[in-house]
Amino acid sequence: MKNTLKVERAKHNLTQQDLAEKVSVSRQTINSIEVGKYVPSTVLSLKISRVFGVGLEEIFELEQGD
Repeated sequence: MKNTLKVERAKHNLTQQDLAEKVSVSRQTINSIEVGKYVPSTVLSLKISRVFGVGLEEIFELEQGD
């Protein structure tokens, strides 16, 4: 699954730690999502999209084969 999490963070001037605190996870979790090592749960994905005020599919996108 592809994501634009790093881009959205930059637009909102948030560090990984800032975002992690807003959605109640560790900074390492945010890093793992950004580099594609971890696919977030539905609940976490929704929390992240709410922080940025955008739809879920504007941040996360299925790739062929997912």
